[in-house]
Amino acid sequence: MTDTASTGRALPHPDREEIRLEGVLHALSDPMRLRIVRELAAGEAELSCSQFELPVTKSTTTHHFRVLRESGVIRQVYRGTAKMNGLRRDDLDGLFPGLLDSLLAAAERQAGRGGTPG
Repeated sequence: MTDTASTGRALPHPDREEIRLEGVLHALSDPMRLRIVRELAAGEAELSCSQFELPVTKSTTTHHFRVLRESGVIRQVYRGTAKMNGLRRDDLDGLFPGLLDSLLAAAERQAGRGGTPG
């Protein structure tokens, strides 16, 4: 249920079998969290929290990352002092085939209409 980085700090993550559809959909229902996921999906590398420029406070940003992690959408690990974020695409695609791609495509279409931040 947790990952321990070289620093010994662990962050709780649900095991693949514990990821629930309603939790994933709830996590992705917020425009800021969807924006984070879109940025992670656009690149294949992990990104640190500080690489995201969101128009919200630091505490709100922390909350959004926590919701994404606790729902199983992202994996967060410490690398040195940086908290790195990666999309759990393999887990999500294995549990809910096509869901992530469909949501990302819909978010892209919506952004093209000016309907979502990011």
